[in-house]
Amino acid sequence: MKAVSSSSPMLGASQPATATALMVRSGRSEWQSSCAILTSKVISQEQSESLPVPPIPGGFDHLNGHNSAAARVPGMNLVPIEKSDSNPLVPQHCHQPQKPLTMTDLSPAPMHGSNLRVAYQGVPGAYSEAAAGKAYPYCQAIPCDQFEVAFQAVELWISDRAVLPVENSLGGSIHRNYDLLLRHRLHIVGEVQLPVHHCLLALPGVRKEFLTRVISHPQGLAQCEHTLTKLGLNVAREAVDDTAGAAEFIAANNLRDTAAIASARAADIYGLEILEDGIQDDASNVTRFVMLAREPIIPRTDRPFKTSIVFAHEKGTSVLFKVLSAFAFRDISLTKIESRPNHNRPIRLVDDANVGTAKHFEYMFYVDFEASMAEARAQNALAEVQEFTSFLRVLGSYPMDMTPWSPSSSTSS
Repeated sequence: MKAVSSSSPMLGASQPATATALMVRSGRSEWQSSCAILTSKVISQEQSESLPVPPIPGGFDHLNGHNSAAARVPGMNLVPIEKSDSNPLVPQHCHQPQKPLTMTDLSPAPMHGSNLRVAYQGVPGAYSEAAAGKAYPYCQAIPCDQFEVAFQAVELWISDRAVLPVENSLGGSIHRNYDLLLRHRLHIVGEVQLPVHHCLLALPGVRKEFLTRVISHPQGLAQCEHTLTKLGLNVAREAVDDTAGAAEFIAANNLRDTAAIASARAADIYGLEILEDGIQDDASNVTRFVMLAREPIIPRTDRPFKTSIVFAHEKGTSVLFKVLSAFAFRDISLTKIESRPNHNRPIRLVDDANVGTAKHFEYMFYVDFEASMAEARAQNALAEVQEFTSFLRVLGSYPMDMTPWSPSSSTSS
């Protein structure tokens, strides 16, 4: 429904300025109530004509009628709405009764559910897609061919969230995403941990002894390294962009000498067979994903929270123990510490007249700790950390993933 304006045919042509002034003077609640009544009356006109309409105190009792509304509201010279095919204000389905607008209809789209667009790296069937579905059930998952594209999709409002992996229990950290967290201005608003169940996939009818290579994401290859050797597969191992993309590549090119390491769902999507099920080196194989948004969430204390920060110092690692002691003295547990090269200053030269020039590598330090930024101990710890660092940034303070977990036979769901 369009907003009523001074040029609307529903306002009397003789007094447009007076009607507009009346709308400005009316309170927000009265105006919303008027819109709701107007919508209800226009849509259900056929029914309302044959029924008596009780007066509405202080409002309009028949906005699409001929008399009392204009009499009680000065300046609202309302004209009748005639039923005709040419009148755009009366839709074709106007004979069906519909409920009036409410505040729920005017509120923003929900942050969960089918209206939320979530970017992930990979193609359908990737573990990142499954993580996006676990983080935001019934969301609209948007595949991206690179990690950085997923970051940019959120920044450019193409998607509302991004769900990206940061570490795996077997393969370690995904360093690319740590670097991108610093490069982009997105905020971590949550985390999700997904059990990873790898399968060896090939085209129907292909036997393991005829394989000459296995392709997958580098993390997938690393997580199945020992199992592939135990299977006696004397094959080349090649890295591709993602696990499900490996399955898609085999199916698209009809490669009968190549297998992929991917999920059981990828086999279903791309028409492959599972040659070996559960080939990860450790059944307790978990990947941790972070949920990214343009705006941070408000930290709370009513449930376990985790906070992620990144910092650096001009004197390198010499102050690292002081930073860590700020958390230890306040009984704050660290769940992750990761060092990455400081791209702005990768090497620091130290001249000593006695021993010469020393070259020290410079690092950025990523730290996750179990505390909410709403807690005084976390605020005090970061205030102390700031005294010892030349750079400090909070990447996010967000709820921890506390869902029960046990090794699963499949992640196809």
